[in-house]
Amino acid sequence: MPLFVVEYSYSADTTAGRDEHRAAHRAWLGELAERKTVLSSGPFADGSGAFLIVDAADAKTVELLFSDDPFARNDLIAAKRIVEWIPVIGEFSS
Repeated sequence: MPLFVVEYSYSADTTAGRDEHRAAHRAWLGELAERKTVLSSGPFADGSGAFLIVDAADAKTVELLFSDDPFARNDLIAAKRIVEWIPVIGEFSS
């Protein structure tokens, strides 16, 4: 399956909401990681967003899947970018 990068951008206005829903967000991501759908994820050190690597059939599947994120359901993501990624060197390359 192709790999996709999901990039979240956060707004300072949603910090309290993200704090409130972080446990549910991480539990949701943990379930996807157990299923090997999310291969890696984590926030940017400056708190401006997050970066996730996803194994899925296509971008539409990723979009549908990530609409279930507690952060998305509670309108806590300022912007989301989904891009197919082709790793050629390193851990995620074929």
